[in-house]
Amino acid sequence: MQVELIAITRYLRGDGTPEALLERAGRVCYRSEGRNDPAAFLRARIRDGHESIIEHASATFEIGGISRACSHQLVRHRLASYSQESQRYVSMDDPEWVLPPAIAEDPEGRAIWDRFADQVKATYWALRELGVRKEDARFVLPNGAATRIIATYNFRELRHIFRVRISPHAQWEIREVAVRMLEEVYPHAPAVFGDLLEELREQHPEFFAGVE
Repeated sequence: MQVELIAITRYLRGDGTPEALLERAGRVCYRSEGRNDPAAFLRARIRDGHESIIEHASATFEIGGISRACSHQLVRHRLASYSQESQRYVSMDDPEWVLPPAIAEDPEGRAIWDRFADQVKATYWALRELGVRKEDARFVLPNGAATRIIATYNFRELRHIFRVRISPHAQWEIREVAVRMLEEVYPHAPAVFGDLLEELREQHPEFFAGVE
């Protein structure tokens, strides 16, 4: 799995950070002047539940090596923009797979999967040899086929995603995606995401083990 922050909102004034823009939005709401401490201002507004102001900044991630099962969950977060690798146009004659640990770490389960994956590959090839177009041959591909996606979210939606996906109730793969997204975006807006990172690390340290 690869999760990389590739773009983030930059304010065209002041120090150019997304937090400076969010403070500006908040100051307009209260008709107040800045005090050279946007972080304290933002933390206070978030504690108050005034999160509409953080919708003005967004982050874009490139996420690869995840399964179609995972991406189907990801795109259900609708306050977002997505561009995903297309099985209609990209040849899947040699697909990459994402295996759940329950299969990958069990020799018998892995053997069953390998036989199935070989059959999928052979079936896809056979259909393509018959002249079946990629957009139709892809129907044999399972949810375990790997995919790549570009995803853009505003900061408020990201906080929502982190809360619901970094949870014991979330599926393991999207949980790992969310953990990596949080760790990627936090250094760029610690006043917005610092409370969540601290809270979630304290509640679920096992989810952050091995993540820098």
